[in-house]
Amino acid sequence: MPGPELTFLQDGRQTADQVAGELATFLSAAQQSIDIAIYDLNLAGAAADIVRSAVKTAASKGVAVRLLYNVDFPNPIPVPPPAQPDAAYIASLGVPTRPVSGIPSLMHHKYVVRDSGTDAATVWTGSTNWTIDSWTREENAIIRLPSPALAQEYSRNFGELWDTARVDGTGKYDLAGVPIVSADAPLKAQVIFSPGRGRRMSHVIADRIAHARRRVRVCSPVITSGVILGTLGDLLHSHASHVDFKGVYDRTQMAEVLNQWRVDPHAGWKGPAFQSITASLPFASKVTTPYSPTSVHDYMHAKATVVDNTVLTGSYNLSHAGETNAENLLVLDSAPLADQFVAFIDAVYTRYAAVPASVKIGS
Repeated sequence: MPGPELTFLQDGRQTADQVAGELATFLSAAQQSIDIAIYDLNLAGAAADIVRSAVKTAASKGVAVRLLYNVDFPNPIPVPPPAQPDAAYIASLGVPTRPVSGIPSLMHHKYVVRDSGTDAATVWTGSTNWTIDSWTREENAIIRLPSPALAQEYSRNFGELWDTARVDGTGKYDLAGVPIVSADAPLKAQVIFSPGRGRRMSHVIADRIAHARRRVRVCSPVITSGVILGTLGDLLHSHASHVDFKGVYDRTQMAEVLNQWRVDPHAGWKGPAFQSITASLPFASKVTTPYSPTSVHDYMHAKATVVDNTVLTGSYNLSHAGETNAENLLVLDSAPLADQFVAFIDAVYTRYAAVPASVKIGS
């Protein structure tokens, strides 16, 4: 069994058919089961056909396939608005599916558990939805981790969502690190699920940043978690100010968040804090297309933090709202994986640091 595998997506650097092919290869290797939890599923053309064929072929071989997706989000969130998965396409897959009501927040996962309960069990997760824009116009990360123990933890989370069809009440457990099959040095992964342990997600990331010794990379569409904003602010004045730092975010989305903060008496401090941090630390930002139902979705969508040789990645961005979503966050202590994520984030940083920002933050 191979070790961890990474795929990094950048705006305009790969085709939808290529990503669909990777996903189809992963699904086609299943022998017993495939459990899919996906926030947004909107595919078209050849990419849609490739994925549909892989799902239907697996099911025809006797593989048990189930699919969860998000629906009916009732409350306002910052940006962008909730996705609307393609119900007709989902029905065309011909496998058991279940919509999960966004109560109180989003079913925001993007994971697949393959062959859980077997020695070949593997998890596919990361920031990447199954849409044409996600695969061609956004920055995203996909990680595949062979690990029966990790797959069991994701299966537990999937089972909660499948049985209740609700976000609320899932993920209320603490998990120890579990082994990952790796040809390199021994690797352990810890996974944290929200909403059950949502507050812990932001605190784990903040604590790692606070104790950085060598390097920090932050890559998130938005940065709205109070504890993470506070910790980044401390970097400006603490012993860690010498740490090699780079950060990337979505400038358009953060401009919209700042406008919302101005009229929120509980978040008044966050705007000045964010502006100070991004002006003083090396941050680059992607100017993206403002959301509309018909616009291209070209978000800076990757969600990863690297601290020294630890990677924290998954579906969770550095947001307060994410703490109440159904999210997953992996904590991976691995120098080789950290180096690969740093190279990706640095490439995104370099690309957007060279582009003049046309969206003013705080105007």
